[in-house]
Amino acid sequence: MSERMYTRRTDEQEKEKTESDESVQCPECGGHVVTDTEHGETLCEDCGLVVSEDSVDRGPEWRAFDAREKDQKSRVGAPTTNTMHDKGLSTNIDWRNKDAYGNSLGSRQRQKMQRLRKWNERFRTRDSKERNLKQALGEIDRMASALGLPKNVRETASVIYRRALGEDLLPGRSIEGVATACVYAAARMAGVPRSLDEIADVSRIEKSEVARTYRYVVRELKLEVKPADPEQYVPRFASSLGLSEEAEHRARQLLKNAKEKGVHSGKSPVGLAAAAVYAAALLTNEKTTQAAVSDVADISEVTIRNRYHELLEAEEGVGVA
Repeated sequence: MSERMYTRRTDEQEKEKTESDESVQCPECGGHVVTDTEHGETLCEDCGLVVSEDSVDRGPEWRAFDAREKDQKSRVGAPTTNTMHDKGLSTNIDWRNKDAYGNSLGSRQRQKMQRLRKWNERFRTRDSKERNLKQALGEIDRMASALGLPKNVRETASVIYRRALGEDLLPGRSIEGVATACVYAAARMAGVPRSLDEIADVSRIEKSEVARTYRYVVRELKLEVKPADPEQYVPRFASSLGLSEEAEHRARQLLKNAKEKGVHSGKSPVGLAAAAVYAAALLTNEKTTQAAVSDVADISEVTIRNRYHELLEAEEGVGVA
């Protein structure tokens, strides 16, 4: 449906609605009833009685202050998304063989829908580039879902992959490898980092290949990815262990003291965060074990013990100073 036809139909609906409102009389005084679109109310012009309220606003959710801005913002249909290879502009046929009422389809209808799905997929992915993009974005969505990453991280990872595909960075590298590197980079850029071990657990490729592809993508696309901050891991670890806000705050304080003393330099941020959470739990008299922290952070108990002693030494050094 074109925008002009959509506008004309909307105007006709508004006109019909206004005429129907005018034909209704006030139940109190018999006066004319009008619609107040700003407040979503239908009221009487004469006595002010509110006949109905909370009416549905069928206009756009955005505002425009001139004709040019209105043309730029106007749209029909759902908003586009980078997480789909066609940005969500094509038709999607459900895989379930049921109608709108939930009833199962007959054999002839099932065969017909199967043919429609087949041709729909062929039209949606007409060349190798679109097939590549569809497979990669599916992998990104799967890994982000397994890691519990929010929607904005999936969008960012999809944009990074589109850039890598547009600049021909994929020859010689696997689709899964580049997709995994994009998820890792997007999570760090959004401030919700995941460790390489966590990324490798949900990916179908080795940890070494993820790291190598990540460095290549960041270098070639000139992405601004800051070094991971140990404090960004603390809320997730503390939540998984069921620790209180006091323990989480104490863990952050331990990491800040470690930064002041330079203990964090050259150390794994995941190991430091895990040790800080373990130390904070002991300092606030909350029950947890090195084995539990090790399972949550996917870090060995030896690393936790080593970082634990370093954090306490840094704490004592700051206290003495």
